[in-house]
Amino acid sequence: MQIKELLTNNGNTVHFVGIGGVSMSALAEVCLSRGLSVRGSDMREGVYTERLHALGVDVIIGHRAGNVEGADVVIRTSAIKDDNPEISRARELGIPVLERAEAWGIIMENFREVVCVSGTHGKTSTTAMMTCIALAADRDPEVMIGADMREIGGVLRISDGDLFIAEACEYCDSFLNFKPTVAIVLNVEEDHLDYFSGIDDIIRSFSKFVSGTKAGGVVVVNADDENAMSAVKLSGKSFVTFGLSEDADVTARNLEFTDGFPSFTLVYKGEELVKIRLSVLGEHNVKNALAASAAALRMGIAPEIIAKALAAFTGVGRRMEYKGSYNGAKIYDDYAHHPSEVETTLNAVRRAHEGRIICVFQPHTYTRTAALKEGFAKALSLADKVILADIYAAREKNTIGITSAAIGELMQNAVCVSGFDAIVSSLESDVRDGDFVLTMGAGDIYKVGEMLCNKK
Repeated sequence: MQIKELLTNNGNTVHFVGIGGVSMSALAEVCLSRGLSVRGSDMREGVYTERLHALGVDVIIGHRAGNVEGADVVIRTSAIKDDNPEISRARELGIPVLERAEAWGIIMENFREVVCVSGTHGKTSTTAMMTCIALAADRDPEVMIGADMREIGGVLRISDGDLFIAEACEYCDSFLNFKPTVAIVLNVEEDHLDYFSGIDDIIRSFSKFVSGTKAGGVVVVNADDENAMSAVKLSGKSFVTFGLSEDADVTARNLEFTDGFPSFTLVYKGEELVKIRLSVLGEHNVKNALAASAAALRMGIAPEIIAKALAAFTGVGRRMEYKGSYNGAKIYDDYAHHPSEVETTLNAVRRAHEGRIICVFQPHTYTRTAALKEGFAKALSLADKVILADIYAAREKNTIGITSAAIGELMQNAVCVSGFDAIVSSLESDVRDGDFVLTMGAGDIYKVGEMLCNKK
């Protein structure tokens, strides 16, 4: 039986190794909705395994060879390697093993239109904006996104329509499994250096992704980003540009900020189309909105619908998410984990807030911290005070002996504090009325803000 046929609505059994992550659990739900028998395993329980349990999915805690017995196909996350006992046993039994992105690529083949949002930064927010626009236009999209989105009640929306909207991550070249009809390239910077050899390697990867755009499709690229433009030009595909430069095909004219919230006139090839007011902070979200608008315009969606949808969009989970207050200070959380993201987010906060900014930053992965520590130090210096938490290991082991102190040693306004309880204690004694406290990072640092808010 062909691999593609194993993921069709025919009652086959799919076993997920590492089922508890955002994308894997969403993929499991999609397979379940298509009549497949779904089960899986992970090392621990979590919010997504609990959701799957509620849907009737058998989730086994712990990876053991016997877990894959009786499966027709095994799907694994990129963190699961060949030496995993379940993968080894599947190979012995001749059970096909797919990477998560391969399976998503197969699912996407069933849709007439596929919008894939790629880039080093901004994928989740732009995917969410694109989703809001498609919903407002009654396009009934199926959606896969990397953070909770209020408008779809989570990270997944299943539909009977012919439009699929998805984030497209470059890590491990996973987005090369996708064949979009609309490929969005937001920006291209150095990241994931545990996989890529450097920026030239990353540009080549994005170029290959763009090259996979289906005939008759469209590429939407950031005119202000030299690396993104290089990747698209290298692909040989035709493209539409967006950006803040006047020569971009889709741009923002008369850009203004009120308390940090942007408004502008949407312009397409010199023609002023509609006034747009955003309900999310920062210039970076202007660029995200322009990317989504460029794609929507090429898909035939009216400017007025775009403007209405973007005005109603208030963000997604862990992207400048308001958590509460403590001692008169506002507590927010953000997913920024790359120097450019940190700088962009802190600049947006500075534009909107006049008081003291306290940033609690949790570096994400040892390799990223080592490679980009100077950039982190420079970006974090935009805050008035920085507390550096321990590095969040994610998929890595600390074979290079690096700690958060590698960043702190390059700064004048930072202290390293180990453990969330100690960080919260430090904040309790320091935070005052008028402060803006921002927890930041791709790990579990959001818990610090929640712990502080509960100290009321």
